Amino acid sequence: MSFDVPEDLRYRESHEWIDPETGRVGISEFAQDELGDVVFVELPGEGDAVEAGGEFGVVESIKAVSDLYAPVSGEVVAVNEALFDAPELVNDDPFGDGWMLELDFDEGELDDLLSADEYRDQIA
Repeated sequence: MSFDVPEDLRYRESHEWIDPETGRVGISEFAQDELGDVVFVELPGEGDAVEAGGEFGVVESIKAVSDLYAPVSGEVVAVNEALFDAPELVNDDPFGDGWMLELDFDEGELDDLLSADEYRDQIA
């Protein structure tokens, strides 16, 4: 099976992505497929600090509960509150309406993340 891996994003080995332009964070199409139907999402609040590689929330599916890890360090400037009432957006549109956070972050940390090609190799 082939999964969408947008070229303009950067990825953690644990399947979280960040958009370098907007600071938006979410999980990859591969990750949501592995999880199955998402039924609950727990996220930090606006103004909270996250640390690169540190846990920032939880996603619960019919199969498993998984921790979410921050791709970079920064301050949460927005949370996708739609996910609290419609967690299935993570499955339906993981790179669009299923985004989780927006961060104000240090762009220098992007170098520690995987490119789209590197991430594709990981999930192949």
